[in-house]
Amino acid sequence: MRQTGRQSRRPERRTPPTAAELAKVHDRTLADAAARELTVASPEEPGAPGLLEPRPEIGDSWARLRRLGLDPDTGATTTLLGPAELERRRRSSGLDSIMPVLRQTLIEPTDAVPLILAVADADGHVLWQEGERGLRRSADRIGFITGARWTEETVGTNGIAVALRARRPMHVHSAEHYLRSHHSWTCVAAPVHDPGTGQLVGAVNLSGPAHSIRPYLLQLTATAARLAETELRAHRLEALHQLRTLAAPLLARVGGPALVVDAAGWTAAAAGLPPPNRLRVPSEGWSPAAVHWVPGLGECVLEPLADGWLVRPVRPPDEDGSGTVTAEQAEGARLRLDLRRPDRPELSVSGAAGSWSHPLSPRHAELLLLLATAREGSTAAQLAGALFGDAGRTVTVRAELSRLRRYLGGLLAHRPYRIAESVLVTVDGPEDPYDLLPASSAPAVRRLRAALATGTARLPGPASVPPPRPPGDAALGR
Repeated sequence: MRQTGRQSRRPERRTPPTAAELAKVHDRTLADAAARELTVASPEEPGAPGLLEPRPEIGDSWARLRRLGLDPDTGATTTLLGPAELERRRRSSGLDSIMPVLRQTLIEPTDAVPLILAVADADGHVLWQEGERGLRRSADRIGFITGARWTEETVGTNGIAVALRARRPMHVHSAEHYLRSHHSWTCVAAPVHDPGTGQLVGAVNLSGPAHSIRPYLLQLTATAARLAETELRAHRLEALHQLRTLAAPLLARVGGPALVVDAAGWTAAAAGLPPPNRLRVPSEGWSPAAVHWVPGLGECVLEPLADGWLVRPVRPPDEDGSGTVTAEQAEGARLRLDLRRPDRPELSVSGAAGSWSHPLSPRHAELLLLLATAREGSTAAQLAGALFGDAGRTVTVRAELSRLRRYLGGLLAHRPYRIAESVLVTVDGPEDPYDLLPASSAPAVRRLRAALATGTARLPGPASVPPPRPPGDAALGR
């Protein structure tokens, strides 16, 4: 009898797939360059219930590695860091100070489970690798050793690489690894961010035999990463306190308003003006004895002071609004959104108000990308749908746009939200469109990546003439 009315949905699978099932998914996916058989039923099994798909993060990683041509049986040749470079990276990462808390949190409570603790820097280099001796010998055979670069390009899909790319705790179990030699392993990893700058500094990883890994380890690893960030925050606050102590007598002698900030722009002390929590420091840093435009303060003279800067506004910002870009100053300004480095989006602005640049948070990078590709403007509800797939999350969108306006001023218009028409916008994207804000899961960003890859969209630039806009906006799904 023909079924009519609403079709019944396939029951949701509530148990995790076994290693054997994941191996079948792995082989099936790699046999088809586009992996279409995982989303469209095959002729042999029309509508086959229980047909497994890789998780989105894993499927995206596999697709990227196929495009790169990485062999799932051999991987790529990698070189190890030398002893001097390893020590340099350990010190510069700042992660050496958090190793004691990581050992206490991750190794000692899990002695009953054979595990390896690895800590990598933001580039994926394994800076520390500790754990049960027999298991470490097994790890040696797949190249999981101190000094190795554990990135997708060299060793395929793995916990460290996926966590660094997705910027959130991740696990890669058994045949979810791209390389077949890693299928007997499970990895859980969580990223660590510098609480002062928000920049990614590394990842904490636990690895062990796939058959013995416990489900609670992902939450344990995420907790350890948060503890590590707490330790880093404590070190930064102590350094800020020392800078404040040093700055107090100096500010007492300075005539006029001034403030002292650390290297990341956090205010240690101020005199003669309301102290902002943080100034936005360019990626390349400031040069001393020069006048710089500082968003929120306007033109300032900067002088190095210990591990920070003495900042003296040329004119008090509350007198003439010199710290905010006005609509008149926005005329003819140039705004450049640099997204070539997946791990470090950056904004540069130049015009009548001056020139400055600084790194962007992931959320602000997403918002500016959407505004740059929809110059006619978007409502808060449209942006919420583009970012979260939920048009009701307008409060979050308005709060983030308010933060953007604090330093963009007249460059950012509203009703609807848009970059001012007189501003020339350039977006520099990565060579591979799928590396465009790879940590973003925003629906509009995912659609834009696909459109760029097929050539049906392009990023704005001064040399390009934008085609006529169709009704609505494809990037925002309107």
